[in-house]
Amino acid sequence: MSSPSPSAVSDLLPADAIALEVDAEDWRAAIRAAGALLAETGIAGASYTDAMIGTVDEHGPYIVITPGFALAHARPDASVQRTGMSFVRLARPVAFGHESNDPVSIVMGLAAADDSAHQQALAALAGALADPDRRSALDTAASADEVLAALGGTHPGDGASSGPETAPTTSGPPTASAGGAAAASAAAAAAEPADTGDAVPSKNLILTVCGNGLGTSLFLKNTAEQVLDRWGWSPYLSVEATDTISAKGRAKEADVLLTSGAIAQTLGDVGVPVEVIENFTSQTEIDAALRRLYAV
Repeated sequence: MSSPSPSAVSDLLPADAIALEVDAEDWRAAIRAAGALLAETGIAGASYTDAMIGTVDEHGPYIVITPGFALAHARPDASVQRTGMSFVRLARPVAFGHESNDPVSIVMGLAAADDSAHQQALAALAGALADPDRRSALDTAASADEVLAALGGTHPGDGASSGPETAPTTSGPPTASAGGAAAASAAAAAAEPADTGDAVPSKNLILTVCGNGLGTSLFLKNTAEQVLDRWGWSPYLSVEATDTISAKGRAKEADVLLTSGAIAQTLGDVGVPVEVIENFTSQTEIDAALRRLYAV
């Protein structure tokens, strides 16, 4: 898989849509600040901001995809004029209600005019958030130009914190464990020996799921694809991003659904393993989940 263009984020993020040290009393105010920047730069209107807040009200704080960072987004409505992003760094972090990734200090707003124009930008953004140096630069940037420089820096590859570098050995298509447990911790999975006794043929599909299928699920898709690339399994498995409604209908086509804890509760029992991922940019966590599922 080719690396995303580092400039893709800055292509969609105008300097005027970046605000630093913003006061917000709670998560709703933080999202409204991000939405106001989308409106001021002509990306999306006020109704889209209401929709971003409504998405969290409906699905929970799944938009908090990595520690301290939330990607606010919703399905496109008539007010979305073009695909674009905004960036808000808060003066004081606020809680969104996420068990692992609170409190949030950075909120980015995403308005997508279609299903594909923003995918490359999100892949590049995931790379920036996964790189400790670039993530730190976002926390300390003193200007919009410094934010854009951090987001558009050279992608470091997998990086020291990206997870195990040893690819599993396989002589053919993977098989999935029929007994995978949802929401098991990555640490526990890494410590337990693989059990191949209940292996079944793979369906060659992994679904990553979020409320709308346009934002956070693409982060999961990008990270999962990086893990599969490292394993050499990309020819065998496809990863598709989707929304909760579609995921319920398509679940049995897949080996596993990767999603957040909040979305997993919404999905309920879909007949296949549902793996909860806390940090959507962590190759280590997704590596452990896939090793558990495929018994490698």
